[in-house]
Order: sequence, then C-alpha cells, then structure tokens
Amino acid sequence: MSTVTFLEDGPSVLSLYEGFFAGGARILHTAVVRALDATTPQQHSVLSLSDRVQREFTAQRISSDNSYRRLTSAGVPVRALRRTPTGPITTSQLKRVAQSVAKADVVLSLKEQPLTVLGRVGTSGTPLITCLHRSDPEHQGAGVQELIDLDRAGLLTAAVCCAESTQRAYHEATGIPLERLPVFPNGVDLYKFRTDAELRAGKRAELGVDGDAPVVMIAARFDEMKNIPLFVRAARRFVQEHPDAHLVMCGAGMTADNPAFAQLITEELGAWPALETNLHALGIQSQMAPLYNAADLITLTSAFGEAAPLCLLEGMACGAVPVTTPVGDAPAMVGDLRLVSSFDPAEMAESWKAAFAQREEHFERIFRNRQRLSEQRLFDAYARLIKDSADAALIPMAV
Repeated sequence: MSTVTFLEDGPSVLSLYEGFFAGGARILHTAVVRALDATTPQQHSVLSLSDRVQREFTAQRISSDNSYRRLTSAGVPVRALRRTPTGPITTSQLKRVAQSVAKADVVLSLKEQPLTVLGRVGTSGTPLITCLHRSDPEHQGAGVQELIDLDRAGLLTAAVCCAESTQRAYHEATGIPLERLPVFPNGVDLYKFRTDAELRAGKRAELGVDGDAPVVMIAARFDEMKNIPLFVRAARRFVQEHPDAHLVMCGAGMTADNPAFAQLITEELGAWPALETNLHALGIQSQMAPLYNAADLITLTSAFGEAAPLCLLEGMACGAVPVTTPVGDAPAMVGDLRLVSSFDPAEMAESWKAAFAQREEHFERIFRNRQRLSEQRLFDAYARLIKDSADAALIPMAV
C-alpha cells in the first residue's frame, strides 16, 4: 500500500468566513489567504456565509469590503450565500456549504462562528483548522460549544491562536490540548506599513495639524468591547493640556451619523474650542498607513476580548507610539509598561502625555525591533500547518 499524490497541484484550501466586514481578524486572515495562494502550491478559495452585514450603525455589503476586494483582485475565488449572519440558512445553502467542504483538502474556519453551520453539514473527513482571534470565548456564542463538540468527535485538526492570551483562554474554556492550540503571532506587511516622512507631512497638512501638535489616533469599531468612552474621556483631559491636539477616530460607527457616537462626543468634548476642526471622525478607512504615519500615538482602549490587536502592530510599524489598556497580549506587544494604562480616563490621559513627551525614545526602541512585527512568520506557520494537515489526510490506495 502507498499513498497517491498529485505533486503538480497543492492542496485545495477553503476558508469559511461568517461574513465580510471591517475588522482585524478578517484583514489578517485575508492576508494569509492572499499570500499562500500566490506564493505556495496551495489553491485557496473563500466561502462567506453572508453577503451583507449591519454592524455599529454601519451597513456593509460584501462588494464594498476592502478584504473582499483584496481577495478578488488577487484572483482568489470568493463566493457568498445570500443572507445575513443572523438570518436563517436554507436547505439549499447548507447543501452548498457541504459540497464546498467536501471538495476541499483542508478547511479553515475564520473564528469559531462558522462552525455552527459546519456542525450541521459535517466535515466529510476534511481536515479542519479553526483560526481564533479573541481572548474571550465566553462572548463568542454557540460557536465555542461547536468547537468543543468537533474536537471531541475527533474532527478538529487544530485551533490556531493569534496570541498567548487566546491560547490560555480557549484551553481553559474548551479543554483542547495545548498541542492543538498552536500560537501563530499576528504580523503586518512591513512594506505597506512603514515610516514615511513625506506621507506624514502630507496627511498632517490635510488634517490641518499645526507644527508638532500631538495627533492621537484610535482605530476601532464603536462597540462595547472597544470602550470608546474611555478614549473620549481621556481625550477631554488631554486636550486641556494640549488644546492644539488632533484626535483621529477610525472604524465602523465612528461617524456623526451614529447617534450614540455623536452624543458621546457632545457630552465629553463639547466644550473643547477646537472640536469642529481637530476631531476627525472618519469611519471605515481603506487606506490606514497615511493616518498611522500622521499619528504620534496609536491608542487601544478595549475593555476585554483583545488578543493581538492589529491596530497596534500597524501603528507601530508606521512610527506611532502605542498606548494600551492591559488586555490580551497588548502589554507584551508594546514592550514597555509605561505604555500600558489602567481603565481610568485620567491615567490614560497621563499615559498619553508621557508617551508624547518620550516619543523619540519609544520610536527608536520600536524601530530597532521592527522585524518582529513582520507577517512573514505567520504565513510560514500557516503554510506548514496546512501542508502537514493535507499530507496526513492522504488516502492510502493500492497501486
């Protein structure tokens, strides 16, 4: 007995997305799919379980999503079911998922949410790798129980964790052995996200920043997890000392069209004379590098759930100094406890002031260790795991 392989073709790899909408997990996974499809023999495709999403007061259709456009422009096949993530799924749609899974050599589930559908149609013996991007399984719904059930049934090959905090949380919540919870740290494209003096000057001029006035940025959706009130309340204190500061707020729901966002800004920053000119509520942005370059500080104010936040990696790669709350792996990522604040707005504001005053020191340290931010290690780790999983599933045949 021996195994029959077709060396001219790599494994067919199907990624299941809950949907396409702005967020670090989709950006990271999309980068992995694009890279491996282009640079390895693996043949990647994507099936989205929905074609439209309503989140954070923002309607997002698949065709307008940046990750979707990046995949299709790279020639990666993307298909989508005509439904919302919370809508009913029809028998014919389940059949379509089952057929797609059966044709694949390896299935990747972006986070655990698609597992609720996969649990209904089965895996057809296809190796299954779940890609985990949070540190709060208690908030991830029915997908976590499905993850446990698939593992107990022997159908889970691995659950890749993007951070040490993810591994700890999911090991405790699911009982999955650590050897099937490997950690593949997040990374970014260091060519796309890099310091650029000309880009910085141009974007700061566009924003109306005078001289060396501080620019404090947050890139997050308007969501309880992201704790946007902490950012705004810290900003109210910060601008008392730096009235010429600029605040850049990007992400779903971060626009005046969102009543909750608008009310928060009015209540906390309404007395700031420069509010109309120096607060930039930009919503979802497709080109983040210019904004990161313009920023002096990139801030994470999240209350829970974070693992390895992409905004910190991207911001640091562009020269912005990070300041974060103590969530997930963020304290280790920023590399200096002076850049870690509590959830108190006054302390966060003081951390901003100190980080801005010490920005040259922090920039030099981050720049010296810039290569650790690279996404290449992530690509290499996924390429190996997918290849090994596909090889292990080869069917012995008599020849």
